[in-house]
Amino acid sequence: MLEVIGAGFGRTGTKSLQAAIERLGFGPCHHMLGMFEKPEEIPAWRQAAQGRPVDWDEIYKGYRSSVDFPGAVFWRELVAHFPEAKVVLTVRDPERWYKSAYNTIYSAAVDDTPTPSPVMAQMRTMSQEVVWDGLFEGRFGDADHARKIFDEHIAAVRREVPADRLLVFEVAQGWEPLCAFLGVPVPDEPFPRLNDQEEFGELLAEHGPASV
Repeated sequence: MLEVIGAGFGRTGTKSLQAAIERLGFGPCHHMLGMFEKPEEIPAWRQAAQGRPVDWDEIYKGYRSSVDFPGAVFWRELVAHFPEAKVVLTVRDPERWYKSAYNTIYSAAVDDTPTPSPVMAQMRTMSQEVVWDGLFEGRFGDADHARKIFDEHIAAVRREVPADRLLVFEVAQGWEPLCAFLGVPVPDEPFPRLNDQEEFGELLAEHGPASV
């Protein structure tokens, strides 16, 4: 059962948030990159993208939290299905977010170079259906459209999630607001500053060019 739902888009510090949430005792935390190790999860997300019924308890079996895509696309469903879960909305300057996403996850998504990795091929298809053709309607290359979707998403989460369940969070803020929101002590260590762009590159090198 999820206790923490990350509603922020990929490239808003979700990898750092994942590490922080797990350090605070709310792990394992689901993240898109983790599906390289658990490809059996991919068909259920494709099913969700196609609008077919899914079992959220089964999808998140063994997890206590979720961040990043694909879960952030289905934040409304998750907020309703896990009514006791708290929601963390990671935010970032829209222009910086777009440039970061364009140069990493989107550029990989539109790379049609064949990959020898079956897992990467599955990830490519799933991410296209959920994120690029689904959430962004096949128009992520249009910067104005992509930023509009980004801004509208943030506004919708802030509008629809009750204030006592929601933390709007920039990872640069560090431990204090996150720990206060989750009701746990502040660790005596630096807040995780993980470069998910580097990990992303390493995964591409391992599995071959494709989309995550």
